[in-house]
Amino acid sequence: MAYRPKDTQERILHRLKIAHGHLKKVIQMVEEDVYCIDVLHQSQAVQKALRETDNVMLENHLKTCASDAIGKGKKKEAIGEIMQVFSKMS
Repeated sequence: MAYRPKDTQERILHRLKIAHGHLKKVIQMVEEDVYCIDVLHQSQAVQKALRETDNVMLENHLKTCASDAIGKGKKKEAIGEIMQVFSKMS
């Protein structure tokens, strides 16, 4: 039976542990001078796991912090904070 995280924090930690495992594998592969393409595939797995972690965190933020801020009349600040995150991604 597959592991099913119960809450958002568990989901985030689970995904970070997956990324950590993939990163450890990348480091090991580089140390062992593994074929570059194989290392790149493993590196892509790290990046995917981190993107998925970011998606869970962003979804949680939108459902909690951002919606609370908007409800308190701080719509501009909430949107600005989120847009700042996206501007750092490019």
